[in-house]
Amino acid sequence: MKKIISLFLLFASAVFVSCDDFLTVESPDKITSDSFWRNATDAEAGLAAAYSQLECSIDTWAFAEVKWPVEAYREDMILIGRDASNYEDWVKLFDFTYNDSNTQLSEYWRIHYTGLNYCNQVIAMVSKIDMDPAYRDQIINEATFLRGYYHMKLLLNWEKIILREEYINSPDQLDVPLSERSVCWESIIRDLKQATKLPVKQTSAHTGRATSGAAWAYLGWAYLTRAYEQPATKDADLKAALEAFDNVKGYSLENNFLGMFNGTNENSKESVFELQFTLDRSNGARYYTELHYWIASEEIGGWDEISPSDKLVTELKKEGKTSLSDTYDMRCYATLIFDDEYFMSGNKIFGQNYDDYFTTNRRAVFRKFLPDYSDIDQEESGFNIPLMRYSNVLLMKAEALNELKRSSEAVTLINDIRLVHGNMPAMTGSSYDAVKAQIEHERIVEFPLENFRFYDLRRWGTAKSALESAGRTNFDASKHNFYPIPRTELNSNNAL
Repeated sequence: MKKIISLFLLFASAVFVSCDDFLTVESPDKITSDSFWRNATDAEAGLAAAYSQLECSIDTWAFAEVKWPVEAYREDMILIGRDASNYEDWVKLFDFTYNDSNTQLSEYWRIHYTGLNYCNQVIAMVSKIDMDPAYRDQIINEATFLRGYYHMKLLLNWEKIILREEYINSPDQLDVPLSERSVCWESIIRDLKQATKLPVKQTSAHTGRATSGAAWAYLGWAYLTRAYEQPATKDADLKAALEAFDNVKGYSLENNFLGMFNGTNENSKESVFELQFTLDRSNGARYYTELHYWIASEEIGGWDEISPSDKLVTELKKEGKTSLSDTYDMRCYATLIFDDEYFMSGNKIFGQNYDDYFTTNRRAVFRKFLPDYSDIDQEESGFNIPLMRYSNVLLMKAEALNELKRSSEAVTLINDIRLVHGNMPAMTGSSYDAVKAQIEHERIVEFPLENFRFYDLRRWGTAKSALESAGRTNFDASKHNFYPIPRTELNSNNAL
């Protein structure tokens, strides 16, 4: 994906000049949407634009400042950072006092619908290009995967969304009403099913682009989520989820857990779908972020925008130093920097020990997504961000198995993850309730800052109780399970 994103600006120029002018005369030296789609290079440029909107990554700043406030601040495992209190719309997301004019929500919405616009252009126009038929189908299927992906991310955050399933080339197509949630799931599932035709593995030149494994993984997640929302078909959806997860093949758990989040083990054997970044600035490229500053605490030179809650720290240490190496669960050390002998000697952070940074307030802060640099003052970070890991596939599969009362099969999957990632002994218990509780624990310690927690809580119907146990009392499920449609959309869409 690194390679094809460099073509984005060329494609974008074609998109932005494609609208009709007030005059009917066409300028002979301008590219239009009708004249742009000529060959495989143009098809790749169009696909690059579709990928470019992933996770708000097109903007160096928005990647951290939109994605994490919108997705993470409402979790019980997260606290707003010290500096973040200076940003009103971030605070309102954390306090559940936001409204439909919140700028972070409108930007998140806009970026995802921009991605959908690019996807639909690729799907509509690449089919007309005279190029290698197999590669043409692959590009269309990748755009179809991304369309399902963007719609799914929107549906995970809004109760109803506008389905955009066609290339917009007329003002008559702009005003579209919200679709019922069940209709949206059907669209997402249909697109992800088609995308399972993608290759099992991309070539080295196309590293990071979607594969059939990614399509199966997100398809399984879609079925699992819908299973809880539509009780009448719950078992059928759970079985469909299992089938999808079983088709995520060619991956295995990664022993180097920390390396998946600090740039030393990118596109690992566990990576199902991964957002590609680089510090390479060739030809004006800008595929890096300031995420490390955004996450790092002020004690270690960061901006201090997000912090672990006491509840997260407690959960990570819950089993005590019972690992096979007489430490806490090893995922604890990959996730946090805290007052522990582990950080007093050989395991330094930017070249220093815990004591060097935290002389008075001995608090825990995030280590996850801090790069493996000797100095935090390296201005940008170019390490990849895993979006779907095989451990998530296995834990979602374990959840589906447990809900189908096949708990013993779920235990095996849970124990595999505990051993490889945490160096932890097998879980105790094998009943439905024991496995359900263990799955929640494992998902908490496995995925901090990967922003799955709120979707888990809402799926299980426990968001309110979980947030209240973390001292977050403003949450009202009827208002805050989903975000309001942004005011920018309400003002511009006459169908709303």
